[in-house]
Amino acid sequence: MVWSKLRDRFSRNRELHEARASARISGKVRPSAVWLIYAREMRDQLRDRRTLFTIAVLPMLLYPLVGTLLLQIAQFTRQQDTSVCIVGTDHLEGAPELIRDDSFLPRWTDSGSQSQGEQTSDGVDHPAADRWDMANYTWAEMSEGSDTIHDQDARESLINEPIRQWVRYGTYDVVVLIPPGFVEAASKGDESNRVQVFYNVASDQSGVAYGRVERILSRWRSSWVQDRLRSAGIDLQRLQPFDWKAVDTAPPQTRQAALWSKLLPFIMLVWAMTGAFYPAIDLVAGEKERGTLETILCSPALRGEIVWGKLAAVMTFSMMTAVLNAVSMLVTSSFVLGQVGIAGANLGTPPLGPMLWLFVALIPLSALFSALALAVAAMARSSKEGQYYLMPLMMLTLPLVMLPMLPGTTLTIGTSLIPVTGMFLMVRALVEGQYGLALYHLPLVVSVTAVCLHLAVQWAQRQFENESVLFGGGDQWELGQWVRHLFRDRQTAATAPQAYAAAAIITVALFFGKLAYVGVPDSMSQIVLMVLLPQIGLILSPVLLMAIVLTTSPRMALRIRMPHWTTLPLSVLLGLALHPSYVLLAEFVKHVYPISEQALAGMKPFVAQLESAPWLSVVVLMALVPAVCEELAFRGFIFGGLVRRGGRFRAVILTSVLFGISHGVLQQSITATTMGLLLGWVSLRTGSVLPGMLIHLTNNALSVSLSRIATSDWAGKEVFLRSAGEELNYQPLWIAVSIPIAITIVMYFASLPGSDADELVDRVASDPDEIGDPGTMLVSAV
Repeated sequence: MVWSKLRDRFSRNRELHEARASARISGKVRPSAVWLIYAREMRDQLRDRRTLFTIAVLPMLLYPLVGTLLLQIAQFTRQQDTSVCIVGTDHLEGAPELIRDDSFLPRWTDSGSQSQGEQTSDGVDHPAADRWDMANYTWAEMSEGSDTIHDQDARESLINEPIRQWVRYGTYDVVVLIPPGFVEAASKGDESNRVQVFYNVASDQSGVAYGRVERILSRWRSSWVQDRLRSAGIDLQRLQPFDWKAVDTAPPQTRQAALWSKLLPFIMLVWAMTGAFYPAIDLVAGEKERGTLETILCSPALRGEIVWGKLAAVMTFSMMTAVLNAVSMLVTSSFVLGQVGIAGANLGTPPLGPMLWLFVALIPLSALFSALALAVAAMARSSKEGQYYLMPLMMLTLPLVMLPMLPGTTLTIGTSLIPVTGMFLMVRALVEGQYGLALYHLPLVVSVTAVCLHLAVQWAQRQFENESVLFGGGDQWELGQWVRHLFRDRQTAATAPQAYAAAAIITVALFFGKLAYVGVPDSMSQIVLMVLLPQIGLILSPVLLMAIVLTTSPRMALRIRMPHWTTLPLSVLLGLALHPSYVLLAEFVKHVYPISEQALAGMKPFVAQLESAPWLSVVVLMALVPAVCEELAFRGFIFGGLVRRGGRFRAVILTSVLFGISHGVLQQSITATTMGLLLGWVSLRTGSVLPGMLIHLTNNALSVSLSRIATSDWAGKEVFLRSAGEELNYQPLWIAVSIPIAITIVMYFASLPGSDADELVDRVASDPDEIGDPGTMLVSAV
C-alpha cells in the first residue's frame, strides 16, 4: 500500500516535471498540468474520511434528523394542555355564554371549527390546536373567611394573593378574575370593574396560555357588542357596508416557488461557502502543517497551474456540498411539511425545472467563494489559524447572501451591481418565471460576477506567488518585542501593517462617531461641530499621531512633497472640468439607488443653514477642511504604506474604498469611491498628496457654490448652468466641452515619467548604507 502511494506520487511528479519543462518555453497555463493537480487534490481529499462525512454523509443525515425533531416538536405542541382557572364565574349572569362543561365555549377557541380528531381537507388527522385544563371558582369560594374584613381593598388583596401564588408557582398557567358587578358595570360602560388576567411573563407556557386566553376574551367581547347592537335595533350590515375578496393571479407554479425561490438559494449559497472554506484550509494551511506544500511548489508545475488545480478541487467540493444539502432538504421537506400543521404544509415541492437555473448560477458563485477562501487560507500557517481567518470572510460575505431575503428587495439596476446579491435575485426571478426581468439585467449581473471572479482568482494567484505570504511569519508574536520594534526600527514612511492599522482605526472611529451623533443640525454651530469632529478628531488626528510616533519623517509619511509645478494649476483645472461629469454621476447614482423622501426632508434644514451662511466660511468648512484631512489620511499616510513593495494597485483600490466608506450616505459613498480612484491614480503619478488635495478642494467648492452662482447676478452664468424646477444642472454644451478638457489633463498626468519617491522609501528601508542620507535622497528625488 505504501509502495503504491509512493509510486503514484513519483509518477505524478515526473509528469508534472515534463509538463513544466514545456510550460517554461510557452509561459502559459496548461490544462493538462491543471488536470494533474486537480486529480491529485481530489484523490487526497476523497481519501479523508472526515471530508467524505462532511460532504456526503452529513447532508443525508442532517435534514432527516431535523425533520424528525420537527415532527416530534409539532406533536408535542399539539398535545400541550393549557391550564386556566376562572374566578368569579357567578358574576357572568346576563352576559353571553363563555364557559360550558368546564371549558371555554368552542366558538371562542381556535378549535371551534373542528373537533378533536377531525380530518381536514388535506386528509390528515389533526388534533385540536387548544386543549384546556380548566378550574372554576366562585367569588364566594375565594372570599371564604373574609366576612369580618370590611375594607374593600383588603378583601381584594386577600383574594389576589393566592391567585398570584398559583400563577407564580405553576399551579395554573393563567387565572382570569371576574369581579363583582362586572356585567352591570359593562352595560353602563364603567371600566372600573375590569376583568383581570394573571400570567407569568417568565414562563413560556404561561405566555402561550395568555395569548390564547386573550384571543378568546376578545372574541367574546366582540360577540357581546354585536348582541347589544342587535338589541338596540341596529343593523350590523350597515356597520360593514362592503367586503372584499383576495384573488391571487400568480400561476400555481409561481405560487409554489414563491418561498422556495428565497429559501433554497440561501441554503445553497451558505453551504457553498461552507463547502469551500474547509477544503481550502486543508489544501493550503493543512499542507503547510504536513510539510507537503513545499513539495508541490518545487514540482515542475507553474504557480498559476497549482492555483487553478487547487481552485478546481475546492470548487468541486463547494458545489457538491451545496447540491447534496439542497437535495437532502428537498426530499426531507416533501415529507415533513405535509405532516406539520403549519402554513408551509400546502407549499408542495419546488418546481424542479426552474430550479435548474440555481445550479447554473451555483457554478460562478462557487468559483468566487473558492477563490476567496483559497487566497485567505494561503495566509494561514496552520489549519486552526485558517479557521480564524475564514470566519471573518464568511461574516463579510453573509450579508450579500442575506440581503435578497429582506422584504422589498427586487432585481433592479442598483441591486444588479451588488456582487452575489445580483446573481441571487436574478435566479429568484428565473425561478418565479420573470424571464423578461432576468434577461434585461443578465448582462450587468454577469459582468459584475465575472469581474469579481477575475479579481478573486488574481488575488489567490498573487498569494501563491508571494513567498512571504506562504511561508512568512513563522516566529511567535510578543507584545514587548513588537513595541520595541515600532520605535527602534522606525522608517521614513509608514509600512503596510501601519497603514492597515490606520485604516481600521479611522473606520471604527467613524462608525461609532456616527452612532453617537444622531439627528440633523439646526444651527450653523452644530454644523461646524458635526464637520470638524470627524474630520479633525477621527480622520486626521490618528494619522498625524501615527506619522509623528511611528516614522522618522512625518512630512514624507504624509507624502507632502512638491511635485512638478505644472501639476498644481492643472489639478485645479481638472477639478473644474471634472465637476460636470461628477454631477452627472451623482444623478445617475441617485436614479439607481433613490434617496427616500424622509431622508430628503431631513436634509433640507441642513442645506438651508449652509445657503444662509457666508460663502467663504462654507467653502472653508465643506471644501477646504475635508480636502486637507481626508487627503492627508487616505492619499497620504495610508496610501504611502500600501504603495510600498509594489502595492500600487492595492493602494489605489483600498484607499478609494476607504474614502467612500468614510462618507455616511450610500449614494455619496459610491460617487466618492469613484472619485477616489482618480485621486489615487493622480497621487500615484505625481508622488504627492498635493494635486489630489487641489482636485478635492475644487470639486467640493463647486458643489457648495452652484446654488449661489445660479442666484447671483454674474454675467454669463447661463452658459454653464441651467435650472429645471428645484434641480440645478450644467448646460449640455459645457458638459460636452469639459469632458475633452478633463481627458486631455488626465492624459498629461499619464505622460508624466512618474515619481520614484515611494520606491526610494523602500530602497532606503532595505539598504540605507548604500543609498546614503535618506532625507537628502528623498528631497532630491522630488
